[in-house]
Amino acid sequence: MSGPSHQYAHQSSVDDPGSVEIRHASTVMIVADRPDLEVLMVQRTARAVFGPSAWVFPGGRVDVDDQSDIDDVVEGLDDPTASAMLGVVEHGRAWWLAGLRETLEEAGLLLGVDGAALAAVERARSAVHVDAGNFLRALRDNELRIDLSAIHEVARFITPLGPPRRFDTRFMVAAAPDGQTAMHDEEEVVQHRWIRPCDAIERFRDGRFPLMSVTHRMLACLDRYESTAALLHAAAQRLPEQRVRVNDPNGAYEVVLPGEPGYETADVEIEHGWVRI
Repeated sequence: MSGPSHQYAHQSSVDDPGSVEIRHASTVMIVADRPDLEVLMVQRTARAVFGPSAWVFPGGRVDVDDQSDIDDVVEGLDDPTASAMLGVVEHGRAWWLAGLRETLEEAGLLLGVDGAALAAVERARSAVHVDAGNFLRALRDNELRIDLSAIHEVARFITPLGPPRRFDTRFMVAAAPDGQTAMHDEEEVVQHRWIRPCDAIERFRDGRFPLMSVTHRMLACLDRYESTAALLHAAAQRLPEQRVRVNDPNGAYEVVLPGEPGYETADVEIEHGWVRI
């Protein structure tokens, strides 16, 4: 779990960190047995304000107010249930849709549509590549319905004070869709890769794979599971959440869970996060 602090994709700081707005965001860990469990990761452009050059899971900002009338394009999860899961008043499914939209835009995969015609998926992908705001229209135009029950919310992290961008991010997990091939967008993302969580962590420790601390933490969680089925089974149970703490000896900045070395003496206030897997 450790590594020299310079390997983390830390953000630049601002003069008045308390004035930085916290934005809602959603990210999706897409997994597949290849044959070992692997996760799809994308590398952000060096020009990005948040996480430049970092390897991350596909994701982006949530537009909460735009997702109230979507019953014609989603199934498997109603809004009261989704909102209760996230502890929000309404429009909880917006977090699911944001993760799905960004996954389609950044990695070319449309989740939750197993059995749909690949030609329809390709047309939707093309429309979203032109403009991510076309996501719902692309689903409707191609008669695609997304089964939200195939995507599970498993963690939440709130960016610490300091960076010029702060996010309250929900982490989802889902199986890779059959028959679809990942491809990155060449704009926000410069490359993509399927990788075993343990290999990503090893490359990070060697300085070859820049990660943000939260991404490192979630890779360690994924590495506990031997198969996609085992991971999704645990995710579907919505296990009790565990509060993370930050152990920072000599600048290592380790995000640790209960039972891991250093948890009892770690700082609970630096990284606000909760994990269910």
